[in-house]
Amino acid sequence: MALNLRDFLAALGDDLIRVDDEIDPITQAGALCSASPRPILLNRLTGFPGWKLCDILVKDRKRQAKALGTAPQSVVRELSDRMFTRVPGGSKIVSDGPCKEVKLLGADADITKLPIPIHSEGDAGRYLGSGVTITKDPDTGVRNEAIIRALVRGPRKMGFWMAARHNWAHLMKYQERGLPAPMAFAIGLHPGYEILANFSGRHEGYDELEMGAGVLGETLELVRCETIDLEVPAQAEIVIEGYLQLDPARYVMEGPFAEFTGYLAGDKSPKPTIRVTAITHRHDPILRGCIEGSLPGSFSENAICSSIMRAATAWGVLERAGVPGITDVWCPPVHAGINLLIAMKQTYRGQAKQAANAIWGSSAAHVRYKHITVVDDDIDIHDYAAVDWAIAYRVNAGEDDIVVMPATFGAGLDPSTRRRDRNPALFGTGKWNRVLIDATMNLDYDPDPDLGGARFPPKVWPSDADIAAVARRWEEFGLKPLR
Repeated sequence: MALNLRDFLAALGDDLIRVDDEIDPITQAGALCSASPRPILLNRLTGFPGWKLCDILVKDRKRQAKALGTAPQSVVRELSDRMFTRVPGGSKIVSDGPCKEVKLLGADADITKLPIPIHSEGDAGRYLGSGVTITKDPDTGVRNEAIIRALVRGPRKMGFWMAARHNWAHLMKYQERGLPAPMAFAIGLHPGYEILANFSGRHEGYDELEMGAGVLGETLELVRCETIDLEVPAQAEIVIEGYLQLDPARYVMEGPFAEFTGYLAGDKSPKPTIRVTAITHRHDPILRGCIEGSLPGSFSENAICSSIMRAATAWGVLERAGVPGITDVWCPPVHAGINLLIAMKQTYRGQAKQAANAIWGSSAAHVRYKHITVVDDDIDIHDYAAVDWAIAYRVNAGEDDIVVMPATFGAGLDPSTRRRDRNPALFGTGKWNRVLIDATMNLDYDPDPDLGGARFPPKVWPSDADIAAVARRWEEFGLKPLR
């Protein structure tokens, strides 16, 4: 059976918090979902009879593993392996699908009747932040997917912000031809596909949905849209169809929005417009929420999905570049892949620099990996205290442990760059000075006879496994451990 959101929700069992009280999705869902410790389903939405809203589906390793069909301890490693061995997966066009159960065309396609929420205080209005955006290259017919934000500006109008990358390149081709550019939003997919939609590297001849099919081990079912020349996942909960209006005379005001950066970002300014031509959805549809913003302990699922994908992509880049000794790669979700952590079994001086250069020289470096920190394999990169300790005692800036790569392209939403350097319509703006922090032990240090020939003293700071082993020994003697 084809993978879909409903089966995933059912598989969560008691992990899913079901809220049967009536909730206003526009004014209350943002705060409620962002504070939820587990996956949440809102069953009764004020003003939207028959609709439901879900969010926080893959915030922890256990549920990420469920979405990708792997073990919690190997989510990034397994995803990286599959992305470069099983991809692309198969897809097929089917004549009909669940996303076509209700069809609203033309004037009936009113997006204000969808329970699209206000995510955060300061947002310009109701934002769709959970839709997988689909465009198609008019030359090759190859699709591309991404997650972008779209502001509801009327019953059939949305303003949007999009970084200049693959989708934008498609839109520019339509503009050059003087043709309207078709775009669709597929909302409410199986979370595995949502994770893959965050891929931003090169994919020649296939799209992120077909990457997802390969990673998840299924054949993707697609249906043709009602009013535009695009194909969309048949198992989606909701599909919004429309055309991009790239004429500046038709731009609408868009922004700001509480972004993954933890700031209100994307200034209020005229932006391109989406003219909605159709909405199709399932009976009793479930809007997939994705409350945006990023604060410690309260980051969004957009940041989660992005961080998993960025880490897996970076690991694949390192392997293909032949960087030896990589034991773990991670992007903490609080910043959605802006910082990259790498653990390696170091065998020569400069290995960390080789890793950083491989990442920065790849297409995967698009608006991510601003700061790379490399540590030895005795450091748990998922424990920020351990990484901080390595930076404190294994970094000496005078020994070339800090390397700056100046004036590279960066993220147009990053407020650490000057406003004049940020233009989302131009790829390569948002100028960054990228930094490598080499927090590995310096193999150029002379072996110390007093340390048995080692270059660094033995580490006495215990790992979690060490602490657990000591605790077990205390319990054997009937004593309560100190920690």
